[in-house]
Amino acid sequence: MQNNSEQRSLSVGSSRSFNGASNDVVPFNTSAIVVTSDAENVPVTPEWWMSKYLPSYSATRMFKFHNPNSYNWANNLLAGLAILFYGYDQGVMSQVNLNEDYLKLMGIYPTTGNSRNLAALGGIVSVYYGGSLIGALLGGSIADRSGRITAIILGVIVSIIGATFQASAMNITWMCCARVVTGIGVGAIDAVIPVWSSEVSSHTARGSFLAIEFFLNIGGLSLAYWIEIFASMSNNQVMAWRTPLALQVVFLLTILVLVPFFPESPRWLAKVGRVSEARNVLHATHKDRVEAELAAIVQNVIHDHQHAENNTYIRMLFPRTKSQRELRRRVVLSVWLQIMQELVGIGVITHFFLPALATSLTLYAAIDLIQGAGFSQDEAKLFAGFNNLSYMFSVLFAVFTLDRFGRRGTMVWGAAGMALLLLIGGILDKYAQSGGSNQRAYGAGVVAMTFLYTGTFGATWLVTPWLYPTELFPTYVRAKGGAWSVVGWSIGNGVVTMITPFLFQAIEYGVLLLLFGLNIFVIPFIIFMYPETSGRPLEQMDDFFSNATSWNVFTASQQIREQGFTGHQWTRKYNGGIGQSGISMTRVSGDVDGERHGWANKLRRRASDAGLM
Repeated sequence: MQNNSEQRSLSVGSSRSFNGASNDVVPFNTSAIVVTSDAENVPVTPEWWMSKYLPSYSATRMFKFHNPNSYNWANNLLAGLAILFYGYDQGVMSQVNLNEDYLKLMGIYPTTGNSRNLAALGGIVSVYYGGSLIGALLGGSIADRSGRITAIILGVIVSIIGATFQASAMNITWMCCARVVTGIGVGAIDAVIPVWSSEVSSHTARGSFLAIEFFLNIGGLSLAYWIEIFASMSNNQVMAWRTPLALQVVFLLTILVLVPFFPESPRWLAKVGRVSEARNVLHATHKDRVEAELAAIVQNVIHDHQHAENNTYIRMLFPRTKSQRELRRRVVLSVWLQIMQELVGIGVITHFFLPALATSLTLYAAIDLIQGAGFSQDEAKLFAGFNNLSYMFSVLFAVFTLDRFGRRGTMVWGAAGMALLLLIGGILDKYAQSGGSNQRAYGAGVVAMTFLYTGTFGATWLVTPWLYPTELFPTYVRAKGGAWSVVGWSIGNGVVTMITPFLFQAIEYGVLLLLFGLNIFVIPFIIFMYPETSGRPLEQMDDFFSNATSWNVFTASQQIREQGFTGHQWTRKYNGGIGQSGISMTRVSGDVDGERHGWANKLRRRASDAGLM
């Protein structure tokens, strides 16, 4: 956390100070001590009337650690365990969809050359994402009304019910219903866990912690794949698909036992008037500046209380007031970012070569393509398994890059790198599918490009669309903001799930070239629409959306600059203490420098201004 303070003018005749050590805004002429003394009089948002009937957080149950760093690691390991289950749940259907006993029991065997059965197989998988969309909206609402811990517990319970019914399914209707129920539970977990994790973490380490959690996510995905590979070697083909589905319950029961002993979000506790409990949580998770942190949170709660009418899904999507329109803009950015994550091709690529996601509907078609490139079915499975492992370890790069290089630069360069790899892979695959003496060599090149692509995605695009929404929304709607993010994820995955089988049958290697174009397509959206959030305290985002009306982040930065704000460069990583003097001088001297040193330096300066260098 940063110890410096900076001043910025909010409007003519009024000012406030932002303390970099906190996550909230504090009035300039009010000391932290005074604000803290007023904390007990914070306006209380009543808890939901059903809260007393629901499992919830208890201060007396909370784990006790002597070192706040240990507590932060424990918090994030719990979040990582939940996301590990999310990865396992995604991967668990990959080999199930290849099991003949399962396909016959569902009445959809064979799938090869049978469009009806192939569509039914796609439907079984895609209904999960319909459930996750519903679960995200429900989970976000419950998290705001009854707390983050309560929402997580309920999501886990619903997931246990769904996983149990999946493992015992006897027909396609049974399985579809079980998939919907599981999706509802997982959607709630996915919507709340990143929000809870970010609210109990330091704003200087949010990206690193979330990257570690998603390392575990891909670890869960890889674990599911390898368990099913070994299970498929068994002579008992019934247990080969039921056992991996039943193992979901092991993860869920572990989470269910642990989560009641962890702290609630101090922001939510303050919002419902439980300020002393919020203080206790901050003491447990912060080394110092607890009172300053609490004071800032309370001030933000007071501010949020004035906008309580905005805290509905309807008003976030169909606004009536200026503040509601600001929220809609955040919703659009959040949902579109998740959809773009699918547009860059990870779902399609994993259909094609990495059949370890829940959407592995096209493995038969993919096997045909890979065999056409000179590889056997067993080799294709091993390639997919090892690709999972390399994918998992690639996420560790995000631990070091997200907070150091920022969100915008990470996504832009990631998309550019993936585009290049997909272009090369598409060209090589064209020749691999043509046969000939060099077929296997071309096929090996396709495999290498696939490994590099998934590694690049893991290091750049996997974590950011989940981290970004937790930084985008104000406290009072942050859980609902996380829910909207899962809605975007559900839409993107649902569409990919349905079209991928037919896409590969129609254009084969052309899919990689199509994805090359889509990666280029998303880059301008990142550059021009998305403000940089790295290093910025969570509540500072309110200043951006309240004072900038343009969707173009460069124009919006200029609008904030003209209003006298410091820290106005929203295209670049925030390091604190950005001054406002010499604004026009900086602009003029930059132009002169570009003219003096030529186009290369001018291009480098523009890239730096865009946060790409």
